Amino acid sequence: MTPSQVISVNSSNAGAPEPMVGDCRIVRLPRIEDVRGNLSYIEGKHHVPFPIRRVYWVYDVPGGGARDGHAYRTLEEFIVAASGSFDVAIDDGRRNQTVQLNRSYIGIYIPPGVWRTLENFSSNSVALILASQLFSEEDYLRDYPEFVRRVKGQ
Repeated sequence: MTPSQVISVNSSNAGAPEPMVGDCRIVRLPRIEDVRGNLSYIEGKHHVPFPIRRVYWVYDVPGGGARDGHAYRTLEEFIVAASGSFDVAIDDGRRNQTVQLNRSYIGIYIPPGVWRTLENFSSNSVALILASQLFSEEDYLRDYPEFVRRVKGQ
């Protein structure tokens, strides 16, 4: 396993072609600027490559804390820092990298079969997650060594 590569995503490099682990990709969302406050939006099968079947959010994580070390067999996700910032560590069983999300108009698409962990939360941050399927415990891969064996075909 190679050391994790950290990608800092900001307005100047969002959408730039970065080689990403496991076919993950950064997506820059529409941003409508207004002196009264900005607006961004996400449309299923347009900004994300799947119909949105479930939306959930992670919040009240203590500053510096981590959540959600797992992969999915078939579910696709799109993750946005709706507020604050956090890192998304992605791992395809061969390579890993970390993406820092800190803008509410930039997200990361995570396909099935990629281990992901949300970590290094800033205080009062909110991770907004769109999912391609309804919740199914059977779709989760929660044991990392088993995940790596599965990737390597063992």
